[in-house]
Amino acid sequence: MVFSSPTGRNKQSPFGTSDDRKKGVPTFRLQPKNPPPPSMPSADELLESAKVVALPMHTRFRGVKVREALIFSGPAGWGEFAPFVEYEDAEAKTWLAAGIEAAYLGPPAPVRDSVRVNATVPAVPAEEAAGLIARYPGVDTVKVKVAEPGQSLADDVERVAAARDLVGTVRIDANGGWSVQQAIEAVAAIGDVEYVEQPCATVEELAQVRRAVSVPIAADESIRRAGDPMRVAALDAADIAVLKVAPLGGMRALVALAERLPMDVVVSSALDTAVGMAAGIGAAAALPDLDRACGLGTGELFVRDVARSFRIEHGTVRPRRVEPGIDLPLASAERTRWWHERLRRCHDLLTRR
Repeated sequence: MVFSSPTGRNKQSPFGTSDDRKKGVPTFRLQPKNPPPPSMPSADELLESAKVVALPMHTRFRGVKVREALIFSGPAGWGEFAPFVEYEDAEAKTWLAAGIEAAYLGPPAPVRDSVRVNATVPAVPAEEAAGLIARYPGVDTVKVKVAEPGQSLADDVERVAAARDLVGTVRIDANGGWSVQQAIEAVAAIGDVEYVEQPCATVEELAQVRRAVSVPIAADESIRRAGDPMRVAALDAADIAVLKVAPLGGMRALVALAERLPMDVVVSSALDTAVGMAAGIGAAAALPDLDRACGLGTGELFVRDVARSFRIEHGTVRPRRVEPGIDLPLASAERTRWWHERLRRCHDLLTRR
């Protein structure tokens, strides 16, 4: 995708390289021969329709019990801006780019009408796994969080075993929480899994673990938070790439990266609201090849969402346009101001020469 600056001067942006057209406003476009798409909106335009929500969750996930997000509307629907609060603006700006794409361009053309999803089990006591999995009707795959600070390997083993008793295929996600040696020991103790997602923090460590174990390794943070997402492939550090729309800058950016990566791809959410989930499912529906269940069922983690959550039927979800409800769980005035200021700073980074 191309982003053109008001001066027409070429520059690199999260959307790609700009063209040299001298126009009064920045614009998106897909290919040089396509007709001009809607203009890049200003921060004021985005904030005119913006709503900042605070969504309560059934279970603490990734350290979060209430998920905050800013959503806004455009000619193609709704977009979401919800980078985690600890992310700096330089990283958070790609999340804004993804939201603008969703609201002003909409999803790419789909090649499938449904997407298979996995259940998600946070780092809860093993006896709670069954109740969580029951929220995902018909799934054949479960992702279990492991390596939670303050918990032991024995907790992980017990939680994974409880999930395995209920669903045939289990994958685990350590969020980079282990050292290389800890990862090797944990894989041996936990036993049969589909893959281990981000066992260690760095690409070099992933490569070491991959050489030491027989279980496939998946990369998440090493791709979505990396300056060079192709480095995982260059170092033979992973068998599977876990891709997320918002951190990568949009649906089209995800599809383009998936085409370049020489490995299986799983599309996952970043604890998205229904608005962000629509973009994730839209990207997954547009991928030419998609052989594994995707992490696009995390709407089940919310007590309330901004819209009707994507209904899981026979382990799958269907892409659709999302329209937020009227009675939303809005954030406080103080938190709303914080998100508005954050959007303005990130918008400035997106459009700055």
